[in-house]
Amino acid sequence: MVGIEHVGIFSNDTAALKDWYIDMFGWKVVYDNGKGTFFLKADDGGMIEFCKTDIDGGKQDMKATGIRHIAISVSDFDGMVKKLMDAGVKVLTEAAVNPKGIGTMFFEDPDGNVLHLINRPSPL
Repeated sequence: MVGIEHVGIFSNDTAALKDWYIDMFGWKVVYDNGKGTFFLKADDGGMIEFCKTDIDGGKQDMKATGIRHIAISVSDFDGMVKKLMDAGVKVLTEAAVNPKGIGTMFFEDPDGNVLHLINRPSPL
């Protein structure tokens, strides 16, 4: 086994959601099928696929069973927190740095998907 290639997010407006991720994180489009499906690649090679849908998945609590967040690793935690706050994201847990120097914050993207901003001084 090699690992996880990508995570898929379904959206009613994949173009707008894709653009938001590009604006926030600087990721690059590596695939566009011309029908609303996009792949964005992060600097570390991880990818998110955005797929078009007209089905409303409903809102779930961030601690309900199932996949509930995507963790996004950043090198400049404070800078990214400021950028997200300036963009007006919905914050679920305030930005904090623990005694080991690990910075975390939970927030939502424009579609309400839960994202976990994280900065680890040393990888797991």
